[in-house]
Amino acid sequence: MHVLLTGASGTVGRFLLARLLDDGCKVTVLGRQPVAGFGADFRPYDLADPDPHLPEADALVHCALMHEPGRFRGGEGGDPERFRALNVGGTQALFLAARDAGCGQAVFLSSRAVYGDHRWGAELRETDTPEPNTLYGEVKLAGEEGLKALCGPGFQGTALRATGIYGVPPGLADHKWSGLFRDFTVGLPITPRQGTEVHGGDLAAAVSLVLNTQRENPFQVCNVSDIQIDRRELLRLYAREKGLDAALPETAATVPGEMSTDRLRALGWSPGGWEKLKAFLRSLP
Repeated sequence: MHVLLTGASGTVGRFLLARLLDDGCKVTVLGRQPVAGFGADFRPYDLADPDPHLPEADALVHCALMHEPGRFRGGEGGDPERFRALNVGGTQALFLAARDAGCGQAVFLSSRAVYGDHRWGAELRETDTPEPNTLYGEVKLAGEEGLKALCGPGFQGTALRATGIYGVPPGLADHKWSGLFRDFTVGLPITPRQGTEVHGGDLAAAVSLVLNTQRENPFQVCNVSDIQIDRRELLRLYAREKGLDAALPETAATVPGEMSTDRLRALGWSPGGWEKLKAFLRSLP
């Protein structure tokens, strides 16, 4: 299978690139520059291009996002209209170009942000009406809707609504909790927070699964999440692994909605759960 991949140099994209190559796929990275250390082809691409021309391929996996470096929610910086225009218009142009290039399917990396941040403690299911309350969530929902509108005979789409992604991305040293763990180790105060997480390798497994699963429905949405964890518990586990004696933060006062993953699990998806988190913590220097 020949797969076109955007966002391959980012945290999430590196997990996807490594998995697709391990699966034996031919991968063409679409971006501003090649990703060193991976045996993938490269084609210059920018979300700002209103009429991209893509090589012929079997599938597109789109996880690129034009944003303020280091931020996702709130990544629009001081120019929200440009953020919206590039990510919505650019994504739609990309899906059209992929269909024209012969791609039979596209996978869009969406986000739990499409549900909004107001449903504390509720179960979040793919059949729920999306209610994004951030520009990031609105942009991701627009990407889903744009893909769905193009789907039909010969072109299928999947939107994967992913939660927070943890793990060390292939080819990098730092990860999403690097700063948190450093602050905790030196005794800096930690803001209480609880969130839902999935390992990047398990997200990549979900992408691989939907690319290789035959189905009749031309468009589908699947939640991708694994564990719900409070920073207090995360840091307690980290401290135990590293032999630290540092003050733990208070338990968070609010509990986020938990995403149902029944759809993916029905296809055979099986994330690593708490054991994978513990193995990740043990692997850290």
